[in-house]
Amino acid sequence: MSPVALKAALAGVLALVLGVAGGVWKVQGWRYGQKLAEQSAAYQADLTTISNAASDQVRTDQAKRLALEQRLAASDQTHQEVLTNAQKDQARLRDRLATSDLRLSVLLAEDSASGCDVPKATGAGGVDHATVRARLDPAHAQRIIAITDTGDRGLIALQACQAYVKALAQ
Repeated sequence: MSPVALKAALAGVLALVLGVAGGVWKVQGWRYGQKLAEQSAAYQADLTTISNAASDQVRTDQAKRLALEQRLAASDQTHQEVLTNAQKDQARLRDRLATSDLRLSVLLAEDSASGCDVPKATGAGGVDHATVRARLDPAHAQRIIAITDTGDRGLIALQACQAYVKALAQ
């Protein structure tokens, strides 16, 4: 073979190799593009799944918060009614004490030296046979009622706080 024919054959082989390489390169480009499209679609599907899960979680949390707010509102209303009723009862008791319709009394210590459980003087309206009572001055009775009113309010507030904490813990 002559050098010119050899050069022409080599040029033909080189052109064929370059043509095949170019074709392979193009096919690889298509495959790579297809893989990128598949990965992009999978990524988009994953994002959609995550987004849906996040929105479901937000809706669930909002529903829980709304339910908690409703329970707390009902609890607050119940405790407000209890407080109002206690205040009305205390006001009625103070009114009855002020009008002398009701008198508070306290038990007195008995005389243990005599050893007798029978009172020295019987009362017309009492059924306590073994106790001696002293009636309180109305002003002192009013102070005692005011103290118990404050204590009742404190207990009602404590119960409301405990119910609030229990509702939050659920």
